[in-house]
Amino acid sequence: MSKTKLAALKPGIHTERPLKKRILDNWQLYAMLLIPVILTVIYKYIPMYGIQIAFRDYKASRGFMGSEWVGLEWFQRFFSAPTFARMIKNTVLLSFFSLLWSFPIPIILALMLNQMRFQRFKRVTQTVLYAPHFISTMVICGMIRIFLSPSGGLINLIAGTSIDFLTESSAFRTIYIASGIWQDAGWGIIVYMATLSNIDTSLYEAAKVDGASLFQRIRHIDIPELTSIMVLNLIMSAGGLMNVGFEKVWLLQTDLNKATSDVIAVYVYQQGIENAKYSYSTAVGLFNTAVNIILLIAVNKIAGKISEDTSFI
Repeated sequence: MSKTKLAALKPGIHTERPLKKRILDNWQLYAMLLIPVILTVIYKYIPMYGIQIAFRDYKASRGFMGSEWVGLEWFQRFFSAPTFARMIKNTVLLSFFSLLWSFPIPIILALMLNQMRFQRFKRVTQTVLYAPHFISTMVICGMIRIFLSPSGGLINLIAGTSIDFLTESSAFRTIYIASGIWQDAGWGIIVYMATLSNIDTSLYEAAKVDGASLFQRIRHIDIPELTSIMVLNLIMSAGGLMNVGFEKVWLLQTDLNKATSDVIAVYVYQQGIENAKYSYSTAVGLFNTAVNIILLIAVNKIAGKISEDTSFI
């Protein structure tokens, strides 16, 4: 009897099929995969060719290859800019505090919703929490300006004051972070709720029989189940630590709060779009991306040592 027939008769024996055979047998799946791969190459990889203008004195009339090669001149100019230290500080602090405060909120909300037993109330609560995510950043910023208006704003009416909070540098980070939590915390609970829904209910029943309290069940059943996805989300968030949301900062920025709102993303827009300094803005954006990659690798390594489940790393 041949080895192929023997392998078919014995389930413990497997033979590796040729790649061509596997592709022909599953050509529909490979055809479906081809579409996102092509789109990714077109919109993500091919534009990387333009990164070279960060090292050239780019002139649109001369094209990429015709523009003069200047090496690291634009990076040196950025590092010596008067606002360099302030932009780095503002970008890091704004991102760090956003991560510090916004990361645990969806986890806490998911744990609370998971304990609700009234399904109708639970669904309504989830809908209310999801809703702000679908409001555009432009509208969100308009609402923030109305709420914080010194004349008739809700916050000032409640506090009995007439403070223009958007002109206060010390208040900008709080406004940015608080509005971000309100807008995205509800949407962030989806992946955690999906993970919690897969927990075997018999574990809760057994824990109740053993006399475990609510907090003990959360600590020993829910949180261990969420650990892997929490670490994954932390890695993804840390990888974008330098990517402060440009739209919201740009729309809420004023001349009086630039001490804390002047970030790299806004600077790239101003230099590249408003001042048409394409090479310089590309160099600044490339520096920002390089820092993000370094942070992503560092957090990835740290998480791999802390977490026992490193299958996603």
